[in-house]
Amino acid sequence: MAHVRFSAAEYDRLEAAASAAGMTVSAFVRSLSMEGAGVRPFLGEGDRLVLGLLADGMRAIGGNLNQIARAINTGTVPAEGDLTGSIQDARSVATTLASELAQITRRAAAARRGEGA
Repeated sequence: MAHVRFSAAEYDRLEAAASAAGMTVSAFVRSLSMEGAGVRPFLGEGDRLVLGLLADGMRAIGGNLNQIARAINTGTVPAEGDLTGSIQDARSVATTLASELAQITRRAAAARRGEGA
């Protein structure tokens, strides 16, 4: 058993967050504490791998966009296909990242509630 003190406002926010997760305050705090301490990590190995790949993709796209910006700043007009392709790549990776984060969040919430993955 652990005793933790919260201000009234903090406890109200904690209750609201626990309720939104479909959990009791006790289960919610226990789950977050275990995740925060690394005893039960928030991200599984698969999640970390996917996020790592997406981060690599974002870095590559960032490099392309920086090259385009440098070219524009020196007065060179990049080919329209280069601009369009880089923008589409960035949009695709950002959309995939948002989708993966939403799935990770849903899985974590289900695991906190004891519903499995």
